[in-house]
Amino acid sequence: MTQHEFPEASPLRSTLGVAAAWVKATSAIVFMGAVLHMQGCSSVPSAEVLATTAAAAKPGENWGIQVEALRLSAAGSMLDLRYRVIDKEKAAPLLDSKRRPYLVDEVRGAKFGVPDTPILGQLRQTSRNHTILAGHSYFVLFANPGKFLHSGDKVTLVMGDAKLPDLTIE
Repeated sequence: MTQHEFPEASPLRSTLGVAAAWVKATSAIVFMGAVLHMQGCSSVPSAEVLATTAAAAKPGENWGIQVEALRLSAAGSMLDLRYRVIDKEKAAPLLDSKRRPYLVDEVRGAKFGVPDTPILGQLRQTSRNHTILAGHSYFVLFANPGKFLHSGDKVTLVMGDAKLPDLTIE
């Protein structure tokens, strides 16, 4: 028997076999979790998202938008607002790069702005050459420092004097 071989009935050999089986099972579970998570990231909306979109459509009508989703992103450090432009003229202020939208926590009054990085600029879509496409979806990323906001919290979107209340974080 060489230095690295173990007898068939060795306790170390059976421990290594159990450990290998555990690693395989854990890897399979992690892989399946990743696959299921990625299904939620697909571009085809689920029935739940469509129901949320329909319920959230009315608050954005004054702004010419239909709110599709407000989700936690980046492990809870960001809030991802997705909206669809319904009326280009009404939605123009939201897509103006000079205006700064922010979210207000309805319970605690905390404000959450759009990060402005030196290389990327504001983490949101704006209208280039004043071109806004009706029916097109746009996004705005808001900072959530310290993971202050959680799923189920209600926030208000503020842009200048206009407010879009009662947005629920998914």
